[in-house]
Amino acid sequence: MTATHALQALVAVAGREVGKFVQQRGRLFSALVRPALWLLVFAAGFQNVFGVAVIEPYESYVEYQVYIVPGLIGMVILFNSMQSSLAMVYDREMGLMRLLLTAPLPRWYLLFAKLAAGAALSVLQVYAFFLLCALLGIELPWMGALYALPAVILCAFMLGALGLLLSVSVRQLENFAGTMNFVIFPMFFISSALYPLWRFEEAGAGALYQLSQLNPFTHGIELIRYALYGKFNGLALTVVAVCLLVFFSLAVWGYDPQKGMAVRRGPKQ
Repeated sequence: MTATHALQALVAVAGREVGKFVQQRGRLFSALVRPALWLLVFAAGFQNVFGVAVIEPYESYVEYQVYIVPGLIGMVILFNSMQSSLAMVYDREMGLMRLLLTAPLPRWYLLFAKLAAGAALSVLQVYAFFLLCALLGIELPWMGALYALPAVILCAFMLGALGLLLSVSVRQLENFAGTMNFVIFPMFFISSALYPLWRFEEAGAGALYQLSQLNPFTHGIELIRYALYGKFNGLALTVVAVCLLVFFSLAVWGYDPQKGMAVRRGPKQ
């Protein structure tokens, strides 16, 4: 594999994904509406329904909005990653994945190209969400949007690799929604996306606190949260990087017809 061939393959795969995204205009709209509703409605509900004490130590609804922005960025990445894995399942059912994986390039690189294309779409959606936050008057450190770029990219690759791994075991589109319910919602709610982790301990939910510490999504959010303020979180970076390598390695193994899930499930691709 030469550098020219590798670049051509990456551009071709990424171009196809971007082209599909441009044609599906509702996808960007839904990607922005979902976190916007949480930003405006959920935060307000916490204050107005349950009282200000629930959002402590944040003195106001506005401060709580700022707190949950990194979690909502994680939500954007998580949902796009799962949609990308749905596209993988669809492509496999239509036979497109078989054609892609028979290209004269290493299988791991072809899967990496799919992963990179999905991560690029996640980054585009995240920065569209940053723009929406600016229009809504959310007081973020806007230089932090630049500082957070490496963290957003790494988190997008990690969650994309998880979606890629899930697409190995999901054999039919009909089974996808059920599988995602057991991935998206536990990962999102058992994390620091909406409230600090010490709230779990304070509420006596020690088991949830421990689970949230083991949740790679938590560390992805914390990596983005620290980077947004120009700070570095070494633990979060390590966990996200290790999970990326593990998820991607397992996905490459799963897509290997000689070793992975394909050989154990039969010839159906």
